[in-house]
Parts: sequence; structure tokens; C-alpha cells
Amino acid sequence: MTLRKDVKMALSIIAGAAVGYAYYYFIGCNSGTCPITSSPYISTGYGAILGLVIAFPTKRKSKSNVETE
Repeated sequence: MTLRKDVKMALSIIAGAAVGYAYYYFIGCNSGTCPITSSPYISTGYGAILGLVIAFPTKRKSKSNVETE
């Protein structure tokens, strides 16, 4: 089960990095004044971090905590 979570997290990081690089390539600024989008490395890193944050597991409520009437 943990292998599935690890694969999901790795794929999310890779997808985030790809989106970050695509953002740099298609939208990024060439003048160098934009700190995030002027470098492909920084843009890709931010995308990877965003992918990690989105894929990070959250706590789920268990059914035993829900009150029934």
C-alpha cells in the first residue's frame, strides 16, 4: 500500500515539474526581472514543490468519529 502512495507522490512531483517548466517555456519572462519565471530551474522547482503539496496525504475522518442518531 505504501508503494502506491510513493508512486502517486512521485508522479505528482514529476507532473508538477513538467507544468512548471511549461509555464516557464510558454509564459515566462525573458527580461530576467521575474524571479520565478525567468529561470527554468527555479520554475521547474516551484512546480515540483506544488505537485508535492497537492499530492501530500491528508488525514481522513474515520467512520467511528461520526455520530449517528
